[in-house]
Amino acid sequence: MNNIWGFTISNARAINYDKNDHSFAQYIIEKVPSIQLCIGCGGCTATCTAGMFTEFNIRKLQMLVKRGENQEAYDNLHKCMLCGKCLLVCPRGVDTRRMIFNMLKYIDNQKQ
Repeated sequence: MNNIWGFTISNARAINYDKNDHSFAQYIIEKVPSIQLCIGCGGCTATCTAGMFTEFNIRKLQMLVKRGENQEAYDNLHKCMLCGKCLLVCPRGVDTRRMIFNMLKYIDNQKQ
């Protein structure tokens, strides 16, 4: 929809939270209970080496998993280098490295 002001308005992105599959999120919560402590501050994303060179965003990844948008999470997960810098800066002590590792493990188990 074009506007006389020189910009367009994007269509709304509706997420049907109730219809999404939350088994991935439940698995991660069981394996890494500290993920529930995340306040979304973005410290992990700010220090991420992979995020500097790719479009990897650990905060976005966590939100995708929590919403049940698993396919987009799967598509981005392989970009993490498991360096652990995000773990060092987390003010809430979320074990982000273990979270990513268990996400990768879950995906491998789903492929078998």
